[in-house]
Amino acid sequence: MSYMNNHKKAKEDRKQEHFNIDVASEKCIPNNHEASNPHKERSVKIINRIRYQLILLLIVSVAMPSIIRQYIFNIPSYATTQIATLLGSVVALLAGYFSYRRLLIFPGIARGGYIITSMTVTFGILAAIFLMLRIDYSRWQLISCYFISILTLLFIHLKVERCRNFVFACVPGGRTDRLPEIANVNWRRIARPDAPIVGQVDSIVVDLHHVHDAQWESAITRWVLDGVPVYDTRIALEQLTGQVEIKHISENTLGSLNPNGVLLKLKSIADFCASIVMIVLLAPLMLVIGIIIRLDSPGPAIFRQQRMGFRARPFTVFKFRTMHAAAPGFSGVHAREQAMTRNDDARITRFGRFLRRSRLDELPQLFNIVRGEMSLIGPRPEAVSLSEWYEAEIPFYHYRHIIKPGLSGWAQVNQGHVTDVEQIREKLNLDFYYVKNYSAWLDVLITLRTVAIIVTGHGAR
Repeated sequence: MSYMNNHKKAKEDRKQEHFNIDVASEKCIPNNHEASNPHKERSVKIINRIRYQLILLLIVSVAMPSIIRQYIFNIPSYATTQIATLLGSVVALLAGYFSYRRLLIFPGIARGGYIITSMTVTFGILAAIFLMLRIDYSRWQLISCYFISILTLLFIHLKVERCRNFVFACVPGGRTDRLPEIANVNWRRIARPDAPIVGQVDSIVVDLHHVHDAQWESAITRWVLDGVPVYDTRIALEQLTGQVEIKHISENTLGSLNPNGVLLKLKSIADFCASIVMIVLLAPLMLVIGIIIRLDSPGPAIFRQQRMGFRARPFTVFKFRTMHAAAPGFSGVHAREQAMTRNDDARITRFGRFLRRSRLDELPQLFNIVRGEMSLIGPRPEAVSLSEWYEAEIPFYHYRHIIKPGLSGWAQVNQGHVTDVEQIREKLNLDFYYVKNYSAWLDVLITLRTVAIIVTGHGAR
């Protein structure tokens, strides 16, 4: 009994680290919470609205360079050239802006690096269209609009992100006990069903699978009718953590986990075409890498391994060898240990470390994509021995195989190497998030983050 009391007290102490409860207002205030500034909050609300952001971008990035060019520097230009540049800049700016905002809906995206990428792509496409169609345009004005739009949007991003403060109210009971463990969110616990919600909240989080009494049910219905967003705990956790967790068969939303079949077919066609082009362009580089591997250490240049693929069907994956050649014949536990890769693994060769850091060891998997066994983006395929072990330890593990494995994936850009079952559970939840929320935009985001890892050498592996 003493142990239970101590355990309960420790649990309450942990909760108190996240909350200071104001009994009078029944509001949970995060520790070290700064006093709100009404003028600051009002300015943030204004700048956070899409229409005001677009007005600011169009005035500063499009109209201002045109006015400066014509009336300050007095640079003459044809009316058709001016109109073509202005219209093209507006289209490129709007496309880049909405592409950037579309990427921000995914969890863990709180930095402005995608602004540069989005604007570079849209303005690059615009410049290519001008060149191919031989449309006369003002290079000075187009370049000015490109750089000023990036700087303006970066200013907006920093202004909003630094001052933005998410406030969620939560109904006690069920899985809401996990909510205070998530960073960057201020939580307000609603103590009683008839308690007023003090202050402005972004949404109310409640465990809809928990049995609440009639008063709580009535309160939840009242909030919904009042237009207050009410989210189930699982949905809130999914959007805040980027993971989809399944623990019981009753929770399995397999219908929502199955991606759109048409999108998958279009993705396969795009993967095939892109891989063919990449193989042709990268063939000299792959030949050089193969020769260096043979000179660096004894053994074949290409590493082959049986891995679990689409619909849990084994296939042979191709990679550039990055480790010293191992003796064949391992099975069982030894096969699992051989299949696991750890940080600073002693088996990795000198050149192999460079290949792994740059992700160039994955290039031969382009042939797996051409053969229809893999995709450019998707859950990473695991060795058959590891996959069988994970399936025995983790329920629903094979659900990750309802989509083709990929060169890079959501788990790879959010998590490093994994070696134990608990880490695999987290990786599996990340894979489920990708499968459930699959879209072309999520693939674009994963591609951008993969490129950033390759270029900088830092980030999840």
